[in-house]
Amino acid sequence: MDQEILKKYSNVDECPVRNVLDRIGNKWTLLVLLVLEEQQVLRFNELHTYISTISQKMLSVTLKSLEADGLVKRTIYPQVPPKVEYELTARAQSLLPLIHNLVDWSKTHINAIKTSRKHYELVTRK
Repeated sequence: MDQEILKKYSNVDECPVRNVLDRIGNKWTLLVLLVLEEQQVLRFNELHTYISTISQKMLSVTLKSLEADGLVKRTIYPQVPPKVEYELTARAQSLLPLIHNLVDWSKTHINAIKTSRKHYELVTRK
């Protein structure tokens, strides 16, 4: 086994690709980023309405992770009740073209992928 390759990919902190993909490669992050891109500024409940299948807890965890990575800006307005808004940062804006490439690739290949999945299920059931 090549120790350099092992070192390169096994340590999350030392592998920038793995480090970033661990954060943005989950089920919800890309959807949150895409919705915020389209709507620009949203409150928590508005964002939850757009992605209704996400639990409030998971949305909160996702937003906190995105904020920690500098991809989402959270603005709290001093009023009663408190108003909190979320928007994309410049760093997130620089990531969007890559996300759109993935979206385009997905649209192009989704039918073939679904066919492959069905075929795989049929073959592995035997």
